[in-house]
Amino acid sequence: MQTDLVAALDIGGTKIAGALVDGHGRILVRAQRATPAREDGDTVMRAVEEVLGELTASPLWGRAHAVGIGSAGPVDASEGTVSPVNVPGWRDFPLVGRVRAATGGLPVELIGDGVAITAAEHWQGAARGHDNALCMVVSTGVGGGLVLNGRLHPGPTGNAGHIGHISVDLDGDPCPCGARGCVERIASGPNIARRALENGWRPGPDGDTSAAAVAAAARVGDPVAVASFERAAQALAAGIAATATLVEIDVAVIGGGVGKAGDILFAPLRKALSDYATLSFVQRLTVTPALMGTDAGLVGAAAAALALPTGAEPAGV
Repeated sequence: MQTDLVAALDIGGTKIAGALVDGHGRILVRAQRATPAREDGDTVMRAVEEVLGELTASPLWGRAHAVGIGSAGPVDASEGTVSPVNVPGWRDFPLVGRVRAATGGLPVELIGDGVAITAAEHWQGAARGHDNALCMVVSTGVGGGLVLNGRLHPGPTGNAGHIGHISVDLDGDPCPCGARGCVERIASGPNIARRALENGWRPGPDGDTSAAAVAAAARVGDPVAVASFERAAQALAAGIAATATLVEIDVAVIGGGVGKAGDILFAPLRKALSDYATLSFVQRLTVTPALMGTDAGLVGAAAAALALPTGAEPAGV
């Protein structure tokens, strides 16, 4: 395996992180800016260029031969554009072309943030050694990505595996995506908290109404909090089982803030999965917490860049 570097960008609604990453997945140089998410598109791009400017100023930059981008979506890798829901100034924004120009014409690989995290978990995390996997981020939204036949499967536009918008309740609540009863509408952190509040849960003296606060209440036996997590687990189980039935994955990896709830989420999820994953070829499906933490987006974006023909392909990606 070559150990030359690639540049990686992890772009979300809160922060724009950048790094120089070697062929072993080690982050050697870091840079970060807050995302000016409510500003116009050029202002957001200037923050990206500032991150890239720090990277290009490094003595190691001369070894970088490609750039990988994991971005909040939707993304369109076929066109090189991004339209993140939480960055309204970017709609069909030509991110690949702008990054290529800012880096002196280096090859650029664009994938969705869920796909980037999948690449990281498959390369170095909880999906390592699995040829067919679904990796999910359950947080403010619900995203994901697929590994099929031992390789990352981003799809033509870089969005394959976006399990958050599988409908698991045909008569469910409208989802902001335009459909009804999506996994995200039931299992994301804000919707876990919303459902708990609607059913009578009340926060403690600090007034915290986050999903983490609901999880804390569930741990001490609050029945409404427990029920809200059980409903989220059921939605996740239905979406995971549907994916497994369609493409025969053997492991589902769950990260993100909601994934940190631990057994409050995973115990009812594994129980519900046995009700949905019933066919013989999916009964051995396992669910496990993610391992890569906050650097997953950067490491996954680097993995995508390393897999370009001009780069070194990391083992397992």
